[in-house]
Amino acid sequence: MNRDPMDPLDFLTEEEMMKFFHCKKTEISCMEEPHTFLNQLRDHNLVPEKLYQKVIKMKCKEKKQNGLYQILEWLEKEGGQSVKLFWTCVFKNHILQKYSVLRLLQNTLLDGSFRFYMELPDAEERSKSKQDSIRTKKDKVNGQAWTRKRKKSTEETEEREEPGPSAFSNHNQKKPAKKDALSYKSIQSQDRWFTASEFEKFAGKENIRNRKQSICYQSTPLQKLIEDHRQSPSAKRHDDQKNQNIQLPVSSFEAPGPPLLHWCLLDSVSSVETEGSSEVHEEEWKLEEEEDSEAGDLTQFNAFALPVSCGAVSGILYKSRFAGSWSKSIRTEEHWFTPEEFVRQELTLTDGHWKKDILCHGKTLNYLVKKNILRVHLVLCQCHLCCPDDPLDQDNDDVCFICNSAGNLVLCDECPRAFHHQCHLPVLQETTLGGDWMCTFCVLKSNQGLWIRMTNEGVLNSLISGKMMHCEYLLLHLYKADALRVFTQDPTSTVPKYTRVISKPMWLDRVKTKLQNKEYKTVREFVNDVRLIFQNCHIFNKDNEFGKMGARLSEIFEREFHSIFKTQ
Repeated sequence: MNRDPMDPLDFLTEEEMMKFFHCKKTEISCMEEPHTFLNQLRDHNLVPEKLYQKVIKMKCKEKKQNGLYQILEWLEKEGGQSVKLFWTCVFKNHILQKYSVLRLLQNTLLDGSFRFYMELPDAEERSKSKQDSIRTKKDKVNGQAWTRKRKKSTEETEEREEPGPSAFSNHNQKKPAKKDALSYKSIQSQDRWFTASEFEKFAGKENIRNRKQSICYQSTPLQKLIEDHRQSPSAKRHDDQKNQNIQLPVSSFEAPGPPLLHWCLLDSVSSVETEGSSEVHEEEWKLEEEEDSEAGDLTQFNAFALPVSCGAVSGILYKSRFAGSWSKSIRTEEHWFTPEEFVRQELTLTDGHWKKDILCHGKTLNYLVKKNILRVHLVLCQCHLCCPDDPLDQDNDDVCFICNSAGNLVLCDECPRAFHHQCHLPVLQETTLGGDWMCTFCVLKSNQGLWIRMTNEGVLNSLISGKMMHCEYLLLHLYKADALRVFTQDPTSTVPKYTRVISKPMWLDRVKTKLQNKEYKTVREFVNDVRLIFQNCHIFNKDNEFGKMGARLSEIFEREFHSIFKTQ
């Protein structure tokens, strides 16, 4: 196969290609939108068809990354010739133009810095070297008595100065701050190690004030990664695993152009406690101590759905959907949002953060997390909320918009609503549902510009055949508002002595049946039956709670009637 004379593969032995491939598998597997990359491997017969089909159908980002890593592992097991062919096919121009990670790898081969990986010992060699070191130290300890204390270094002497007059006279002075964890070189990019400040400068954003928020892993700030890791079982076993680090592909959100992929040794950062970082944290959440000191009534947060707001934007937060900043758990009238997306809806906030700027009953979401009302999942959580089979499913409701229960639902492609077949109007049939489906609410809204203003009498005298969708829309609103199903079913079968008071009973299911069977000729006949439901309610219930419910639903019906018909 003919290659460019400057092809870096010309300078590599098979062993070097294998070693380099082994060290870069994880980095390659983290590439964004790997479809073209997978197709290239498939075209060169470098991936089994069954494995290719499995990975290409995956929609969850993390699952796709794991699947891609499996393909690379399979290639490594195939041996040197397969790996050599792999590098040859992925260093083609059309692939390099699409994937920056492969361009970086090619540059690493061209400038010779890849040889760093050639010098890395195998895990077995490191383990043997460590055991030899421990054995040597034990031999020294057993072979001679340690009679002399080791000489203190100049730094230790200064730090552990014997107390004297000057020491006691300055006992009120503030202790020097510990070295910030992010000042350690714990980030690797393009085969170089950086501190956080060096990395931000490398990304072209040297003026970042809070690097723990700007450096992220899959949209999750480094601050959150560190907090989760400190609470994880692996961190608690840190004393037994001091030489192990958690490696995560993280990036600088603030960097222009494509994200700068690199590795962050999380243990190296989170193992260092700093006064400076805690001061930044306290400064960022100013209200936290005040909220914690208040003995507030937490029963108001017991509901499964909580009202939330951010400035002028309001919505409902569903606890069952909440997993953290990345979970679509807040429902507005038109969309589902993650907490981060919800904050961005308030355009007056230029530096908003979901924990401190989203309020629920006057408390921040940070307060709800501290009180365990909301639980933030770990970054690497694999539950269905953090790693859904189809992320697009999070854009729709989990229960029927009308009856508020789960089951076999049809999802609207225009809004978040979902419906049972029988709950929607018109009733849905699988045979008539197309690829893209819009509910009655969305269809009516999209056609509002075509409506013509009419008088109230003109609407009532209209043939219902031309206003069928308007009537279905009105009925859907009433079904939604009747959450307790007080006006849905036949009252004669559930309310004693009802027929002694009411001579002409009417209920929503009866109106729905008559509408579907085309028993109404004009809009007036339909409206009269709906109004009859609330007239009967007023007569039978008078001033009790059911009478008030009827009055409220009557107001909803009249308001929506005049709104959709644009009566003059």
